[in-house]
Amino acid sequence: MTSVALSGAQAIPIEDSDDLLRITPLGAGREVGRSCIVLQYKGKTIMLDCGLHAGHEGINSLPFFDLVEPETVDLLLVTHFHIDHAAAVPYYLEKTPFRGRTFMTRPTKGVFRWLATDYIRVTNTSNSESTALYTEAELISAHAKIEEIDVHQQTEVNGIKFTAYNAGHVLGAAMFLIEIAGVKILYTGDYSREEDRHLVPAENPGVSVDVLITESTYGLHNHEPRVDRERAFMKQVRDVVRKRGNCLLPVTALGRTQELLLILEEHWSRNANEMDKVPILFISALGKAGTRLYRNYVMDMSQRIRRQLNRTGRNPFDFRYIKTRTGLGDVPDSGPCVVLATPGMLQSGVSRQLLERWAPRPENALIITGYSVEGTLAREINNSMEDIQALSGGRIPLRLAVSNISFSAHVDGAQNCAFIDEIRAPVVVLVHGEENTMMRLRANLVDKYKGSNYELTVHAPRRGETIELRFRGEKTARVMGALATKVPADGAVVAGILVEKDFNYRLVGPADLLEFTGIAPVVVEQQQRVPYASSFELLRLHLEQMFGELPLTTETSSEGVTSILRVYDSVDVTHAPWRTYVEVEWESDLMSDMAADSVVAVVLNIESCPASVKLTQSRGCGHSHGSGSEEQAADEPPTLPARTDANREIADKLAVFLQQQFSQVDVADDSGSITVQLNGQSAEIDAETLEVRTDSPVLRSRIVPIVAQVSRALRPLSHRAVALPEPATPLAPEPEPSPDHKGDGEDMASSSDDDNDDDDAGQGTSTPQAKLAGDQ
Repeated sequence: MTSVALSGAQAIPIEDSDDLLRITPLGAGREVGRSCIVLQYKGKTIMLDCGLHAGHEGINSLPFFDLVEPETVDLLLVTHFHIDHAAAVPYYLEKTPFRGRTFMTRPTKGVFRWLATDYIRVTNTSNSESTALYTEAELISAHAKIEEIDVHQQTEVNGIKFTAYNAGHVLGAAMFLIEIAGVKILYTGDYSREEDRHLVPAENPGVSVDVLITESTYGLHNHEPRVDRERAFMKQVRDVVRKRGNCLLPVTALGRTQELLLILEEHWSRNANEMDKVPILFISALGKAGTRLYRNYVMDMSQRIRRQLNRTGRNPFDFRYIKTRTGLGDVPDSGPCVVLATPGMLQSGVSRQLLERWAPRPENALIITGYSVEGTLAREINNSMEDIQALSGGRIPLRLAVSNISFSAHVDGAQNCAFIDEIRAPVVVLVHGEENTMMRLRANLVDKYKGSNYELTVHAPRRGETIELRFRGEKTARVMGALATKVPADGAVVAGILVEKDFNYRLVGPADLLEFTGIAPVVVEQQQRVPYASSFELLRLHLEQMFGELPLTTETSSEGVTSILRVYDSVDVTHAPWRTYVEVEWESDLMSDMAADSVVAVVLNIESCPASVKLTQSRGCGHSHGSGSEEQAADEPPTLPARTDANREIADKLAVFLQQQFSQVDVADDSGSITVQLNGQSAEIDAETLEVRTDSPVLRSRIVPIVAQVSRALRPLSHRAVALPEPATPLAPEPEPSPDHKGDGEDMASSSDDDNDDDDAGQGTSTPQAKLAGDQ
């Protein structure tokens, strides 16, 4: 189903660019931070996460937004509230032309507001107002635009279907399963497969996935078991406080911090006699608000938390031993004391101030409990530093104990590989990992599945690099309504109206269109006025040359008689002598539109047609045409010259056919009329009009079919405007001679009128009769 265009490989020819799924990391491409992944497929654009890089400041911390036009983005889906996944949302919603829709889970939206507020506060303490990315007012405006979704709720926006699943990373964290035109993409964001004290583990959606976009934060590194980590953590904390030292835990305000608070609260309650006098302080501007939020979302947490609430009647986040503070005022100068302080990367704020205060004392300890982003002090301090740079300038000796016990809720190498094997998507895209870590994981996955029945392609794109994947799924239409009442046989054609909306196809009958699609059928009546100033007879002549015999209706008004010709029982051509145009009217459909186009084309060409010029000329040609007729006076209406030579030739050929049926057939020398006699009855056939004159109905019924058949082969097109009447109906006499036309396809222009006469007389294969039923 999937073919992949690898970077640097031979390009795959693409018939339709819409068949290409493009995946571009604007951030988190071979880096950790500013997660922002863009998907483009079938004209739809989705942005996954919109975060900042903790190791940079201001504009430099943003994703590479300039690689995608914001106004083309349909959706922004945010997996969780952490700074590196969500903090750029207000900037994108308020300071770019983005006008799409933004979705978060309900807990994520609730926590995000407070976390972004804290980010603004911290940013403004170190940066001037002009370098801040957004203001509090812009945050409030952006927050109001964010829409909430629930876990397992499928939502559809402009043909894009997406469903949130538990990711287990932090409260409200979600994976997103996105479907566009049948192609399914699963984006994990940050996820954890372990069940801890308050969160459920990440889910497997249980559906076939075409592309898996997954984090690679820890690469191939594997965590210790959770129980062992908790035991090692509490041992270090106890050792520090027993030595009357201070223990610093740099944390984020919300997220994994609440898991650490639950662990410390549980240990202190079990060892109250020993630990009761040792204070635990959580110092954060969002400490109280964050704890209150977590109290409100207990029902969105794990079964363990809910059982504890039901058993004790006490909310697990109503802490007894942990005190929440907003500043350093309650921190003792000497230990023992345990302090959780923000920010987690030690770049600034309370955690940085406490580090500088406690760093010179060896009885103190620093425990890094989460993932440390490259370029931050939390990462550098693990590398056996002897001193640190003070915020006020100078160097401070680093003598306190430094350890790293990760409670980061990211999958480790084994868990990530196991999840990839469960999903079994043919294409895996690695994001959110440092380059070396990511590339080792990629190589391991390629080697692991090489030669197996799991054909896997693994990509590890850099920031700004686009991966192109080609998908060409079959289009399937659902037959609905009356068309679905009978199962068609194999190879049968089912005809109906095909309705496409948001990549879904339905085939319905016209009567079911409104019920099943909400589309009401509408009849479109079209009318065109085509310039025309000649006679109705000329109009009818040309239309019937093209379309055959046409029904005629008339309407009488005070102004005169209006004539209406109907073409193919669908197009009405209306002519009124006092107008300088012809009206063409029809109900629009495929066949009627084609017929109307043909009618318009015929009308537009009538007055420029050489035959029309000859038929409508105001004067005679100035000499006789073999009949000896006198020249017309200049003030008299024109008369059409009789084509005597041609009539005689037609009469001679018609006589040959009649002689096969009747014993006595005579052709008059002067007029070319034919006389037929049978059993004492006689009939006369006019050579010009081919009218049959006789008092015998029996003789008429025998002669008329012969004349009609022969005339279709011998008469010119200009004589075929009206078919001959049925044998039982006498033909009306024609008051005017028929026009002098050449055969089909011949040029009417010649060097002289005499040449025209010679040519006309010499036509032996003229086309059938054109009779204007007395109108000419």
